[in-house]
Amino acid sequence: MKLLNKDQQEQLVEIVAHLRQVREERSVGLKELAAYTRIQPAILQAMEEGRFEELPEPIYVQGFIRHYANAIGLDGAALAKTVANICLTPEESNNDHQVVDEKPTIYIPLFVPYVLLLGVASFGLFYLLNPQRSVQSSNQKDLSPLAAEQNTEFATQASSLTSSKPKTRPPVTSSTTKALSPALTTITPTPSSALTTITPTPSPQEATTPVEVTLELQDTSWLRVKVDGKTEFEGELKKGDKKTWTAKKEVMVRSGNAGAVLISTNKKQPTPLGSVGSIKQVTFTPETANSQ
Repeated sequence: MKLLNKDQQEQLVEIVAHLRQVREERSVGLKELAAYTRIQPAILQAMEEGRFEELPEPIYVQGFIRHYANAIGLDGAALAKTVANICLTPEESNNDHQVVDEKPTIYIPLFVPYVLLLGVASFGLFYLLNPQRSVQSSNQKDLSPLAAEQNTEFATQASSLTSSKPKTRPPVTSSTTKALSPALTTITPTPSSALTTITPTPSPQEATTPVEVTLELQDTSWLRVKVDGKTEFEGELKKGDKKTWTAKKEVMVRSGNAGAVLISTNKKQPTPLGSVGSIKQVTFTPETANSQ
């Protein structure tokens, strides 16, 4: 079997090392395993020693991993699926991107985005500097029918007064005052209060709170722990082991048997890192720890 890169080989080594560790813990011999799975002992030995170039095509290796895991009591289907994902070629993984790469490109002149951006910025600045003027203009539009009606009524009453005798002034009665009062009334629109935008600011305590990660082993697992980008631990932890790391920015945890690891952040309720026999990598930051 031809491996594509060093990262793929490293992941396969982790899976096979986990299988070999579980086999030895359960006192299952290599010949006994070969008789049960009907896999040649030479192939099993090449797998455990990491000599993948001596193995057949990846599809057969997936079957070997599945039968091996089932024979020692692990989830063979899940491990075989993990191996299938590891052994994907770059051509297979990039098939979804070929259609995107073949799309024709559309040329847009460079000045067009700048003109649009300038227009939007000018409109926003004008609106922010003149909020009351826009409100007053809208109020005047709403009041224009009422003002027209009052002006018409006032003109009618004035013409009736001028058509009377020139020497005799008509008495001003209460009815005349009531009739003229609407025309003399001044309506002053009141501007609406400006809206206040409140932008929440992050709490200083949340911004400076470090992240604390605690691991408690329910079974044996290989682990790699990086604190703020620096590898602080790499090796195997056994059942009952408990470790805690604290970081200012992030803590990265990678496990070869995620189901055996209980993990908690900032002294919260511990939860399993993943399923039994699976390889999983998780990164914890102060933000993700506080949101959990």
